[in-house]
Amino acid sequence: MKKVVVTGGAGFIGSHLVQRLINLGDEVHVIDDLSTGHLEHVHPEAKLHVLDIRSLDAADMIATIRPSHVVHLAAQADVQRSVLDPAADLDINVNGTLNILNACREVKVGKLIFTSTSGVYGENSRELLVESDPVKPISFYGLSKLAAEQYIALFDRLFDLPYTILRLANVYGPGQTPKGEGGVIAIFIDKLKQGLPLTVNGDGEQTRDFIYVEDIVSAIIAAAECEYRGIIHASTARRTSLNEMIDLLGTLHPRPIQVTHRPDKPGDIKHSCLSNTKSAQLLQWQPSHSLRQGLEKTYLSAMMTHPNHPETGAL
Repeated sequence: MKKVVVTGGAGFIGSHLVQRLINLGDEVHVIDDLSTGHLEHVHPEAKLHVLDIRSLDAADMIATIRPSHVVHLAAQADVQRSVLDPAADLDINVNGTLNILNACREVKVGKLIFTSTSGVYGENSRELLVESDPVKPISFYGLSKLAAEQYIALFDRLFDLPYTILRLANVYGPGQTPKGEGGVIAIFIDKLKQGLPLTVNGDGEQTRDFIYVEDIVSAIIAAAECEYRGIIHASTARRTSLNEMIDLLGTLHPRPIQVTHRPDKPGDIKHSCLSNTKSAQLLQWQPSHSLRQGLEKTYLSAMMTHPNHPETGAL
């Protein structure tokens, strides 16, 4: 049995990961301030510590638990919020990560797994991005994640802290809040539940690499078991436009879908798709869900619950 700390374990990806780790028989501790996570999403067998990742209490808790692995998911992940308040974005994503790193160093954690973002690449004209491609974020969110990556790599160089950084494609699935980074599918399904039109920024031809949350969970677990230190993509390596994704939703929804358009938002990336060749080689991992399979599971799960989160917005 492993002892694992999951920061952000009450959030979207975190709650799915915690569920899987509990099923594997691990002892799981969740550190989450519940600012965006939800208490009801935390598995009852996990130990929840309601703490801010920037706090000394969070560092002290890691020292008390002495985990073999730390999965650092907690972050400010809303691109538009990062544009409006870059200082808060920096504080949570960089200073919070630095606090977790110091705690991991003190207790000699066996492995740190950090989830980063395809947003570190910014606008890149390549059809399929590889891990060695130049990074040039166009949002403060992407910049803060890149800075956190570099702190992690330097901690390993100076203090021998094993780590793997997973740069994630656009994650979706049941339980995702319909707002924030990568939440366009959750936003669209929420609108369909309310009988409202879908709002698309621009012409809808922007593309993303949409990956189902359970596939990301599998990638995180594979990274925890791998000795590789460095950056790996967790992606499908398939480009899908918003228009294509809406067409797929149309095959699941019983009524015609109405779409309205508005201008692009600052900080939004036009195209993003990540190669997963390296993850297949080093992690022995490949996503198992097609977009249609993942959309069907996400759509059916959402339609079984009551409508909520009436925010507007789209990618």
